[in-house]
Amino acid sequence: MANKDRTYNKKIRILSLDGGGIRGIITCIILRYIEEQLQKYDDPNAKLGDYFDLISGSSTGGLIASILLVPNSQKKAKYSIEKALELYAEKGESIFNVKLWQKIINPFGVLDERISEKELEKQLNEFFGNLKLSEFIKPCLITSYDTENRRAKLFNTLDGEDLVDNFYVKDVCRATSAAPTYFEPAYITSLYGQTYTLIDGGVYANNPTLCAYAEARKIPFAKVLKDELKPDYPIVNEMIIISIGTGTVLKPYSHRELKNAGKIKWIQPLIDMLLSANAETVDYQILQMYETLGVRNKLNYHRINPALKNASSEMDNASKKNIEALIQAGLAYIDDNREELNTIVKKLISHK
Repeated sequence: MANKDRTYNKKIRILSLDGGGIRGIITCIILRYIEEQLQKYDDPNAKLGDYFDLISGSSTGGLIASILLVPNSQKKAKYSIEKALELYAEKGESIFNVKLWQKIINPFGVLDERISEKELEKQLNEFFGNLKLSEFIKPCLITSYDTENRRAKLFNTLDGEDLVDNFYVKDVCRATSAAPTYFEPAYITSLYGQTYTLIDGGVYANNPTLCAYAEARKIPFAKVLKDELKPDYPIVNEMIIISIGTGTVLKPYSHRELKNAGKIKWIQPLIDMLLSANAETVDYQILQMYETLGVRNKLNYHRINPALKNASSEMDNASKKNIEALIQAGLAYIDDNREELNTIVKKLISHK
């Protein structure tokens, strides 16, 4: 039984993954290093999905989260993070393909969505098949936004145990990645038969860490994970949160550029700034929560957001040159922050 004084031997390990389109490659590179260290120091067959108690994601982060939570026949993680990296590196160019004539007549998605959703839906169907949300190995929190009912639609594994809120994973991924001006809204149906029109959860939570924290607060983890050393309904000092961004975007917009700008000219800067501002604000809020804790617990929040270096900030730039630049940006971060990443690995193992 859990202690009433809320002292537990194990903390709840939360992984939160930002949106960012093809820039999710950076996330995969960081996670690959962490997984390799887990294999080196704990289990040669270690997979990330088995080392977190809750995984959250928006947009591209929701897709990566879903890959990590696919079950094998023993209800453990089926895939290594390498599988997600392969999907981006090998299929990214076809998923994000924008024909030259479309770039000329529709450069910002003003007339229509920039990218056809058909290739994305094909890849999601081939990868996830008829896997259901309720079949994930651990609790999840994947974001989207309901345009008809005008409210957030949050997909989570525990609600998925009820047929009304259970969905095919391929549809969840289609919904969370339906970035306005890039892909058409997703029109999906729950296993109960209810239909939804959904867009990318990044419109309100491109950094879903605060959503993940709120979700964790309502989960009886000891019961769900069948581990009495884990706390039910954890409070902040009972959580280890690893939040990973898809690269800092610091492109400046001068007064001269935006002066007298109309709706069309504002589209790209506005999307850029809204996504960045959301991520930065959530980081600030979570950091302030952890700053109220004791010396040791305040260090259990890790925000990882590499510089893009030579990579493009465009979410749909899936050229071979840019994919390589994104990989290099992730590797450069690892070189500069190996100590912190190794600390994360130790924490994941000790609270397994």
